[in-house]
Amino acid sequence: MRNFFRLCPFLLAIALMFGAGPAFAGKRVALVLANSAYQHAPSLANPVNDGSVMAKTLKDAGFDVVDSRHDLTALDTRRVLRDFADSTRDADIAVVYYAGHGIEVEGSNYLIPVDAKLERDTDVYDEALSLDRVLVAVEPAKQLRLVILDACRDNPFGRTMKRTLASRGIGRGLAQVEPTSSNTLIAYSAKAGFTAQDGDGANSPFTIALSKHLTTPGLDVRRAFGFVRDDVLKSTGNKQEPFVYGSLGGEDVPLVPVKAAPVAAVAPVVNPQADMRRDYELALQVGNKPAWEAFLAQHPDGFYANLAKLQLDKIQAEQAHAAAIEKAKQADAERDRLAALGAQKDAQAKAVADAKAAEQAQLAAQKAKEQAQQQAAAAEQQRVNLAATAPSAAPASTASPAGTNVAALTPTATPADLSRSVQTELGRVGCFSGQADGNWSTSSQRSLSQFNRYAGTKLDVKVASTDALDTVKSKQSRVCPLVCDHGFKPDGDKCTKIVCGDGYVLNDDNECEKQRAAKPAKPATAKRDDGDDRPARQRRQSGGAAAGAAGGIAAAGAGRASGGGGQIFCNDLLCRPVKPGCHLVYRGGGGPHVDANAEVCN
Repeated sequence: MRNFFRLCPFLLAIALMFGAGPAFAGKRVALVLANSAYQHAPSLANPVNDGSVMAKTLKDAGFDVVDSRHDLTALDTRRVLRDFADSTRDADIAVVYYAGHGIEVEGSNYLIPVDAKLERDTDVYDEALSLDRVLVAVEPAKQLRLVILDACRDNPFGRTMKRTLASRGIGRGLAQVEPTSSNTLIAYSAKAGFTAQDGDGANSPFTIALSKHLTTPGLDVRRAFGFVRDDVLKSTGNKQEPFVYGSLGGEDVPLVPVKAAPVAAVAPVVNPQADMRRDYELALQVGNKPAWEAFLAQHPDGFYANLAKLQLDKIQAEQAHAAAIEKAKQADAERDRLAALGAQKDAQAKAVADAKAAEQAQLAAQKAKEQAQQQAAAAEQQRVNLAATAPSAAPASTASPAGTNVAALTPTATPADLSRSVQTELGRVGCFSGQADGNWSTSSQRSLSQFNRYAGTKLDVKVASTDALDTVKSKQSRVCPLVCDHGFKPDGDKCTKIVCGDGYVLNDDNECEKQRAAKPAKPATAKRDDGDDRPARQRRQSGGAAAGAAGGIAAAGAGRASGGGGQIFCNDLLCRPVKPGCHLVYRGGGGPHVDANAEVCN
């Protein structure tokens, strides 16, 4: 272990020389295609300008080959892709940037040359170039294959294109794609199914952000696209979100490497305090007695040596407490054994006294262990706070002579102070909107998780650590995008209320639209009674039956009054005069083969 600590400075130099990041990028080639002057569709203003900006950006970044072309026909585009594929055969990084019109048909994406007519939906297979053809051109590259598409504009051919098959789908923007080749990324200026904006200036918001972040030396390409996304969201009012499809491995892959520093500049150890701090943190990770003894043998004096002694005292106190517990258990067992055997009173009394003494020793050892743990924790917290507030400065106690009692030091800050500092920094970069109260709650954990997402880091969100504080402090501008509630819009680093003019109202898309006039109310209409819902024919029959019944009753009454004179008996076969001495009696009902009246004779 002692030799390990002595080798740390040498290992640091080796790490800086060979493992401090991917300094070697190999051969890098790029193809820039930009189409503005469409022959059978309205011209686009920005693509050629965007292509020029990207070509200059890649040339300034030191790419070995940057082939920039604009306003190509379908045939010329195929030839250029074929020639570019030859230059990617011995390349480590290959990049294709395309600005112009694109279209999605049946889930596949196509780039549209300037001479395409696309009179029918099937013409896309002959007159356009599929995204797969572009991926074939970059496939030979060994380390990274990157295709960037600023082609998510509205399809100008969609309104005039004839559909040969009703079920053939033509989407809005470009379709989502998952590259099948490893180490391949495909970047869209807008998420699949959405369209992109050209912007108000000479270049699109997407290209402006690309030229700013993509070729930052040493910046991993995935983090670079994260910064591009944030810039575009901010500049478009959260209406356009770039998206990247595909995946890479665990190593950083920058488009532009960091220039390696001269070996002579990193080999000498110029900061012994930093070496002691690193060795101390290594011993803290191991955490056992031999590790601390090895550290003290390498660094016997100073601030970190006193901290190491406290850590060693803590371990020894824990071991003494464990031994006292075991001794107390043995004394209790001996006391119980003698009592069970009925030993002499003197022996039992001695065993009881030994058990009591062992119990007292256990309590004293427990108290000493807790005190040692508290002292070590307080000193360690002081070290953490000093590193957070002044990471480059040596601790104030560095020059203290050997034997200084660091246990007497009181920490200048508490864990709540560290949590409060992390919350404050997260609020500064736009990831935390609550109050910095020092309580590391679920909301604080979500804020640090948001920071990890947009900054591309992997910080532990369960605790507020010095690593988190240092990492968030290193960000000079907003990291998490500003998201406003409905009715508000981003204005710099704050949300302002949207105010619509007279006669306009705010719609669901957060835009002011002209208020529609209210429709006049329809006059109320009376409803028919449920009895009137029957067909008119049925009502007439019912009315006739009722009338007939009433007539029959009246006739029956008349017959009884006059002895049957003048009454007529009718059924469904015939009608005849009522017999002398007889009269009609109404029975109700009536219908086929059922007589409503009966002839009754005296």
